[in-house]
Amino acid sequence: MAITIRILGLDPGLARMGWGVIALEGNRLTHIAHGVIATRTADGLGLRLMTLHREIALVIAERAPTAIAVEQAFVAKDPSAALKLGHARAVAMLAAAQAGLEIAEYSPNHIKKSVVGAGHAGKEQVMFMVRRLLPQCGVTQADAADALAAAIAHAHLSGTRARVMESAR
Repeated sequence: MAITIRILGLDPGLARMGWGVIALEGNRLTHIAHGVIATRTADGLGLRLMTLHREIALVIAERAPTAIAVEQAFVAKDPSAALKLGHARAVAMLAAAQAGLEIAEYSPNHIKKSVVGAGHAGKEQVMFMVRRLLPQCGVTQADAADALAAAIAHAHLSGTRARVMESAR
């Protein structure tokens, strides 16, 4: 009997944070839910972070994941954008830690390579492959597709880890 794990994937952002929940049973992936949490610039940093934390905590409470996969920050040139992204990642990870979840972080290239097969794939390629791997998801927003891709990358790694541990017995 295969154990089912639920994985919450997050594509952090201060303006838009994508989230997606999948289930992994054996090698089978199943889409549970996905969405995007949007904040308003006019609300100021503190209120926006509070909104993100509250909404992620709500997703965790409603969808009951056992693990969270968060995309690591990658900002090439803009230190201000990097700092804002870091704040958004922090509140998401705080919500996960408060819920007692295992937290895994993956680089954008690792996620893309896991899902598409190429570390420098474009957003449209990621969305296409997420739809192929989770045909019932119907995802249309890039942020949610990226979050589902993070969850899929974690599922692939978790599945490999479980097979290695099983063979070591």
